[in-house]
Amino acid sequence: MCGIVGYTGEQAALPILLEALKRLEYRGYDSAGVVVLDGELTLHKAKGEIRELENVLPDLPGTLGIGHTRWATHGAPSQHNAHPFVDCTGKLALAHNGIIENYGVHKEALLAKGHKFTSETDTEVVLHLVEDAYEGNLEEALRAVLSRIEGAYAFALTHADEPRKLVVARRDSPLVLGLGTGENLFASDVPALLRTTSKVLYLMDGELAVLTPEEVRIQAPDGSAVDRKPEVVTWDVEDAERGGFPHFMLKEIFEQPEVIHATLLGRLSDFENLEILRGADRVQLVACGTSYHAALVGKYILEEIAGIPASAELASEYRYAARSDGKPLVVCISQSGETADTIGAAREAKRRGSRTLAVTNYVDSSLTREVDESLYTRAGLEIGVAATKTFTAQLVALYILALRLGILRGTLTPDEARKWTEEIRALPRAVQAVVDNAPAIEALAREFSQVRDMFFIGRNVNFPMAMEGAHKMKEISYVHAEGYAAGELKHGALALITKETPVVALLPQDHTYQKMIGNVGEVSARGAPVVAIGYEGDEELEKYVDATIRVPWVRSIYSPVVNVVALQLLAYYTARERGCSIDKPRNLAKTVTVE
Repeated sequence: MCGIVGYTGEQAALPILLEALKRLEYRGYDSAGVVVLDGELTLHKAKGEIRELENVLPDLPGTLGIGHTRWATHGAPSQHNAHPFVDCTGKLALAHNGIIENYGVHKEALLAKGHKFTSETDTEVVLHLVEDAYEGNLEEALRAVLSRIEGAYAFALTHADEPRKLVVARRDSPLVLGLGTGENLFASDVPALLRTTSKVLYLMDGELAVLTPEEVRIQAPDGSAVDRKPEVVTWDVEDAERGGFPHFMLKEIFEQPEVIHATLLGRLSDFENLEILRGADRVQLVACGTSYHAALVGKYILEEIAGIPASAELASEYRYAARSDGKPLVVCISQSGETADTIGAAREAKRRGSRTLAVTNYVDSSLTREVDESLYTRAGLEIGVAATKTFTAQLVALYILALRLGILRGTLTPDEARKWTEEIRALPRAVQAVVDNAPAIEALAREFSQVRDMFFIGRNVNFPMAMEGAHKMKEISYVHAEGYAAGELKHGALALITKETPVVALLPQDHTYQKMIGNVGEVSARGAPVVAIGYEGDEELEKYVDATIRVPWVRSIYSPVVNVVALQLLAYYTARERGCSIDKPRNLAKTVTVE
C-alpha cells in the first residue's frame, strides 16, 4: 500500500505535492520521491519519511509533477528503490501503487533490449514497457502496456514531450481525481486533495484518465469516453484526515478489506521466499497484547494448514522461561516492531540458537534488526491505540506463512495450496460484507452500552477471538470483559453469570458448533442475554440466542477474520455510546517500549 499524487496547473507543483504526500503517509513511509517538470524532468528521492525528502529538496518551480510515498513490496526500502522512476531517455516518469505479478518475464526481455534498470522494483518494468510503446501519445502507450501486465496498480505518468499532461490508470488500487479551476490533480485518497479542491471524481477499475490544467478525460477499458458527474466532498481537512469518520478507529476498521488485499498482494503467487523456513519442524509464536491473540490464532492456522506443531507464548513470559528442548522456528509478532518484550524475546530466541522471523507492520523497526527474516504486513499507519487493521493483517500474514510451510513440508499438494489460495483471496469481500452490516451492530451496541460486565466465549480457533473481543471491549469502552474457552465455563466462570452479564458467543458452523450450542444453553439458563456471531444462512441459531450478528460463510479456519471485524465494531459502538475517548483510551499507549 503506497500513496501517489500528481498536479498540473498554474501553481508551483512542489508545495502541493508535498502537502498531499503528508496526508498519504499513512499508506507508506519507508521512502518518498517527487518528479517536477519544468522544461525537463527533475527527480528527487529519499529513504525514510516525507521530512527526509523535504531536507534534500531544492526549490523546483515547475507547475506539473508527480509524487510517491512508499510501502516496500519488491526491493528493500532505499533511495534507489523509491518512486518515481525516470526512463532511459530521461523524458518519461512513472509512480505506482500496487504490484506487478509477471514483471520477471518482462524484465528479462527488456534487459536483452538494452534497457537500464536502476532499482530492484517490479514497477520499473512498466516504465520501460511504456518507453518502448511511446510514439508521441502517452495514454495510448500506457493503454498498450496495460494489456500485457498482471497484478494490481494505480499508475501515474508524465512525459516531457507532453508538458501539461498527466496520465493515470487503476486496477484494484484506489485513485481519486480532483477538479479545480485551471488546475487538476489526483491522489490515492481524498484527504490529499482537499487543500486544493473539494470536487472529485472516483476512477473505477480498468479506467484510464488524462489530466491537463483545462480538463480531465476518463476512458473506459475499451478506450471509449466515460461521462461521470463529479462529487463534492463536504468534509473539512481535519475531518478528511479521518476520511470523514468520527474516529480513526472506525476509519481503520473500514479500511480492512483494502488492508487484507494489500497484505496479500504478490504473496500468494510465490508464497514469499523465506529460506529460514526450510527444515522447520516446530514453531513458537511470541507476542504481546492483541498480537498475542493473533499468535494464539496462528497456532491453529499453522497446525491445520501446514500440519506443523505450534505454540503461542507471551513475550514477557518467554524471556524468563526455562530453555526448551530443540530449536523451533520462533515467530515474533509486533505491529510496531518496537515492543520491548517482543524485541527481548527475539534476542533470547537467538541466544537459544533458534531461527527467528518477525511479523510486523514497520520496515526497519527495531524488531526487524534483531531477527533473521521479516514478513511485513501492509496495513499502513494505524492511529487508534486499539489495534484493528494491523491485527487482521497479522492473521493474513500467518495464513501466508502456513501456506509456505505446508508447501515446503509437503503437507500441502499444489491443488490443495491453490484451493487455500482462492479462499484467502475471497477474504476482502467477506470482510466488506461485515463492514456493510455496521448499522445493525451499532443498534445492538446501544442495548448493552450500560452494562458493567460482559463475557465472550468461543472454541477452537475462536477461543482466541473471544479473548480479543473482550480485550477490545475493555480497552476502549471500559466495560469489564472476559474472554473464555466455552468449555471452561463450568470451572468457575458460571458463578459470575447473571441476567446482568451479556455473553457474546462465537458460533461458526464448525466441528465445535453443537458443543457451543450446549455452552450457550448453560449461560441462557442463568438468565444471561446471549448475542451470537454466526454465519448467514444458519437458521438454527436464533432458537438459542437473543440476538445475532451475521457474518459471511468462510471456512472455519478463516472465521477469525470476519468475526474480529464484528467484534471491533461492537466494541467501538459500545464505547461511543458510553462517551469514551476511543482513539486514545485512558492509561494506554500505542506502542509499549518499556517492560
